Amino acid sequence: MPMTTAALLRFSPLPSFQTRTRARTGTHLPQFPAVQAPLGLNPQSIKPTSTALQPRRRLSPIHMSYRTTVPASERLIAALSYSLPFLNSLQYGRFLFARFPVIGLAFEPLLPLIGAYRSLPYASFVAFFALYLGVVRNPAFGRYVRFNAMQAVVLDVLLAVPALLQSIFGVPARGLGFRLLEVGYDAIFVVAAGCFLYGLVSCVLGKTPYLPLVASAADRQL
Repeated sequence: MPMTTAALLRFSPLPSFQTRTRARTGTHLPQFPAVQAPLGLNPQSIKPTSTALQPRRRLSPIHMSYRTTVPASERLIAALSYSLPFLNSLQYGRFLFARFPVIGLAFEPLLPLIGAYRSLPYASFVAFFALYLGVVRNPAFGRYVRFNAMQAVVLDVLLAVPALLQSIFGVPARGLGFRLLEVGYDAIFVVAAGCFLYGLVSCVLGKTPYLPLVASAADRQL
């Protein structure tokens, strides 16, 4: 087949359905009148009533914000809760204070408070149960205050463990044992002071501090 004939066959329109039907049967199909719009109406003004034919409207995205403001009174109580483990951790900083007197000068404004706390008999014991029973187990306070108070209680319990082990096994006076004791005291005080500063700043800003290992234990208690 020549190329010209093939091109014509490719681009020539196919006969319509009515033309093919007339060629085979020799009859004409009935012609139905076109649907006309009622009098007085413009055909272009007729719109489909089905909602399926109408274009979908783009829904504007919904933005939700969960912003909670912690009252100043709750932030103050939560921040003061961390003062209990911090005051009990000062005994572990004796070696640091001796080697670096500058660190001791930073705590000089707190000396009256520390002296009054040390002078009261069973002050640590009373403060522990006052914080646990008066704040943690008190439903009048919100979860924010109770969670931070429970973290302070758990941290205070952990700080009592080295003192308990020391009372059982004794205190080495010299040698490698004394050196390990000194390093352990320094590490405990640095960690306790860091937790105190972290909890204090977070509570002042209204944020929730999460101390490693302490937060999970405090959350289970609540």
